[in-house]
Amino acid sequence: MAWEIVVGIESHTQLLTKSKMFSGASTAFGAAPNSQASAVDIALPGVLPVANAAAVEMAVRFGLAVGGQINRRSVFARKNYFYPDLPKGYQISQYEIPIVAGGSLRLKEKVVRLTRAHLEEDAGKSLHEDLHGMTGIDLNRAGTPLLEIVSEPELRGAQEAVAYARALHALVRWIGICDGNMQEGSFRCDANVSVKLAGEAKLGTRCEIKNLNSFLFMEQAIEFEARRQIEVLEGGGSIAQETRLYDPDRGETRSMRSKEDAQDYRYFPDPDLLPLVVSDEVLARAKAALPELPEARRQKLVTVYSLTPAQANLLTSSIETSSFAIEAFEGAPQGRWPDIANWISGPLSAKLNESNLDISARRVTPGELRRLAERLEDGTLSGKMAKEVLDAVWDGEGGVDQVIARRGLQQITGAGAIEKIVDDVLANNAKQVEDYRAGKDKAFNALVGQVMKATQGKANPAQVNAILKTKLAR
Repeated sequence: MAWEIVVGIESHTQLLTKSKMFSGASTAFGAAPNSQASAVDIALPGVLPVANAAAVEMAVRFGLAVGGQINRRSVFARKNYFYPDLPKGYQISQYEIPIVAGGSLRLKEKVVRLTRAHLEEDAGKSLHEDLHGMTGIDLNRAGTPLLEIVSEPELRGAQEAVAYARALHALVRWIGICDGNMQEGSFRCDANVSVKLAGEAKLGTRCEIKNLNSFLFMEQAIEFEARRQIEVLEGGGSIAQETRLYDPDRGETRSMRSKEDAQDYRYFPDPDLLPLVVSDEVLARAKAALPELPEARRQKLVTVYSLTPAQANLLTSSIETSSFAIEAFEGAPQGRWPDIANWISGPLSAKLNESNLDISARRVTPGELRRLAERLEDGTLSGKMAKEVLDAVWDGEGGVDQVIARRGLQQITGAGAIEKIVDDVLANNAKQVEDYRAGKDKAFNALVGQVMKATQGKANPAQVNAILKTKLAR
């Protein structure tokens, strides 16, 4: 039997506000347990929640970015359930009328529709380590503003689900509403997984895999869960709708609890919060705060800056990278733009990865990278020399021209000087000359290497090749 894996993703995106969704308590990460839980966050008697205006604007910004419908009037509801990390017994969320309805996200050739995006508060966190068989509760996260983004069940297989999650992760960072730090829980996904026979219209019973905070774990969890469900169905069993957790150490999902339906949460409008109204002013501010979106930026890099689609895709991995590239292009000859792009996505990216840095914390400015490209263009540097210069600039030895002068890194381009060295190499390597003329092409590369060694890598490689070929043809 041919099975089809169907996945829908619910993504919990922590919004980049300084205070919580309904209180003035701090959202800073890493504080001592329970030091940032206010009376409002745990609903002590007599307190009243007030919606965070900045969180509302960020939700609207996201809705605009995905082409969703901004509901000018939405409602906060109480979602009732009982767990130790939710001491008030309910979570303030949105149900019947979310702030954003619909929208879509493009994955190369596929467009994934979004069901909704709604505002809610986070719960606390249960702590199990170092408590000697007991469970502790840290309520610092309680009340942290989240935008829950729900996709339609249109993703097919683990790889497509991960591609969607990556694209969404990149978008929320791009528009500045989330830092995307998965280790700190700023971006977490729940995967709703089901399987059905290929060609069947009706979806299978879904199981929800909670709190996936790694793209690798998401792929592994979905693949395991799909295999598990297929084995159950092929063995004559049925799938129970439930919530499961992924254990990365064992590479398996395991049952956590039966999966609730909406009626189990007994949603009702929160009596302490008025309906949320998005005014013209809020909508205007959200539009003004929206940067050029990734697809538009990719098109600009291809049409205006003459890059290939592959180069444009690499440079739009983040808004910071694409902005760095455009700044580096300014003032550089048009013909050098693709080369500058390659230096950003190649050697510079490698340096950032080695140092575990984001491009916003780079040690080479766009202007210095442009200058490096100019020195390649005018023949001052060879490719090998340019990498040496980049390393030196990265290490703080000064600008490109300062490093070139200090290290004496200037390419030999004079034909006369190169010719004399070539003559010496040919005279001292008669065997390799004989081999080349006998049809052994590898001998030519060996002769080029000898010339470059004699010039300490400073000779222009193209000139060396041309002069060698001319002399060997005689």
